[in-house]
Amino acid sequence: VGHTALLKCGLSHAQGNLSHVDWFSVHKEKRMLIFRVRQGQGQSEPGEYHNRLSLQDKGTTLVLTGITPHDDRIFTCQGKRRAQEHRIRLRVYKAPEEPSIQVNTLGISVNSKEPVEVATCVGRNGYPVPQVTWYKNGQSLKEEKNRVHIQSSQTEESSGLFTLRSVLQAQVSKEDKDLSYRLPSGNHMKESKEVTVPVFYPAERVWLEVEPEGMLKEGDRVEIRCLADGNPQPHFSIIKQNLNTREMEEERTDDNGVLGDQAGARGNPTRPVLPDPTAAPPDVSDVRVSPAAPESQEGSSLTLNCEAESNQDLQFQWLREKTGKLLAKGQVLQLHSLKREEGGGYRCLASVPSVPGLNRSQLVNVAIFGPPWMASREKKMWVKENSELNLSCEASGHPRPSIVWSVHGTASEQDQEPQNVLSVLNVLVTPELLETGAECVASNSLGRNTTIIFLELVHFMSSTPDSNRTTNLSTSTISPPARANGTSTEKKLTEPESKGVVIVAVTVCVLVLALLGAVLYFFYKKGKLPCGRSGKQEITLPPSRKSEFVVEVKSDKLPEEMGLLQGSSGDKRAPGDQGEKYIDLRH
Repeated sequence: VGHTALLKCGLSHAQGNLSHVDWFSVHKEKRMLIFRVRQGQGQSEPGEYHNRLSLQDKGTTLVLTGITPHDDRIFTCQGKRRAQEHRIRLRVYKAPEEPSIQVNTLGISVNSKEPVEVATCVGRNGYPVPQVTWYKNGQSLKEEKNRVHIQSSQTEESSGLFTLRSVLQAQVSKEDKDLSYRLPSGNHMKESKEVTVPVFYPAERVWLEVEPEGMLKEGDRVEIRCLADGNPQPHFSIIKQNLNTREMEEERTDDNGVLGDQAGARGNPTRPVLPDPTAAPPDVSDVRVSPAAPESQEGSSLTLNCEAESNQDLQFQWLREKTGKLLAKGQVLQLHSLKREEGGGYRCLASVPSVPGLNRSQLVNVAIFGPPWMASREKKMWVKENSELNLSCEASGHPRPSIVWSVHGTASEQDQEPQNVLSVLNVLVTPELLETGAECVASNSLGRNTTIIFLELVHFMSSTPDSNRTTNLSTSTISPPARANGTSTEKKLTEPESKGVVIVAVTVCVLVLALLGAVLYFFYKKGKLPCGRSGKQEITLPPSRKSEFVVEVKSDKLPEEMGLLQGSSGDKRAPGDQGEKYIDLRH
């Protein structure tokens, strides 16, 4: 189709003169003249072949262009003698387009008693009528009574091409679930894509899968998956035994038959993942430390023992509760030359090395006998008058100390450790409280200790460097407080003493300034100050004071009026002296 056909006339020169030939087409036994050759010249007759025919090879070959399916017929050439005739059979073909195949998406049940539609194939625009062959896994399918049936229908298009529709019906079995169907290719043919037909069949086998595999510990996340070989997947129910009632209970699963659970939480589903299905799950329980409430004197030694129950081999570790630091491995912890700071929490950790993360622990508090110990002997706080304030006081000791305050307020205690106590007192800042301060007293059967809290008012101070004025809130740095349980070399001044020192310092400064003024006035009266007009004198500043101000004082008084400023030695004015003098106004 679409190409050019060469129709060669088989008449020989002996049989007739090719310079006089008529060409005919025969369709449905009807003969029609389509081309004439006279004296070696060709002429096309009106009709469907007009302008499609021409001569070639000195008139022995008729050329037909633009082949269509309608040209599939017999052509004849006839010489001058009508008894001489040669017949030519022209066959036309066109490969169909790539077939489209549609599978039965609803699926086919193996329980069907009659052939059911498996797939439909459509081949378009082929010539002659396309032939369809169905293949299943590479093997051609043929009609088989009550098993395979192929039904085909064809449609002729206006172009003369044909469209074929083929429907495959068959009975399927469970083995057909992975089989594929297609149409093959061949000479002038097209092959369809391969399709797989969904086959439905009941489950014959059901089994369980559990993730993760291997040893589990209580609290682990476990997935129990129920599987079956049916299609489609059935609805699953997982039933397990309640360990408390010994009754079987149905558990809800998701659409994929997966049950999520915690190992050992509610029943037996964790058992199948153990190496030995009859063995109990690994566990650690009943971690004990002896002595349960250890006490010791400062400077002595103490031994702690740890035990636990398990059906697996255990590993023991000792940790400091405050820091998490590993102190020792093994069931026994030895503490020597105990200090007060070594009191507090110690944790024994029992774990199963073969099951990572499976462990249990027990905390024990070691008490060191001693009187109350406090963080500081004295504290200073900056406050505002008539405001509420929280005063805190912390003490530790064994037996556990109690705390009382010397002032009234709302007190609350916070337990931090068995031997530690923190007391918080809410008070109103009054003039009486500013004057007396507050004292907290911690005591137990072995002694007492105190912390004094001094209160200072926050005040404002102003400074006026040059012409700029700024007002700042005064800030003070508090020295580290003296330890309440040791010796402090720092000398602290009370509030009245510090005020007296300031008054004394101011008085001394005033006296020194008055004395300096009297001395300067004495030398001025005696004429010892070189302030006459007998020459310019400049006081040389040391390098460190070059930036200070020097003021030049000029006088337009007569020389005789300046006599009082001249020295008693009668110094003469130097030549060029204009009477200016420099007075250093340094402070």
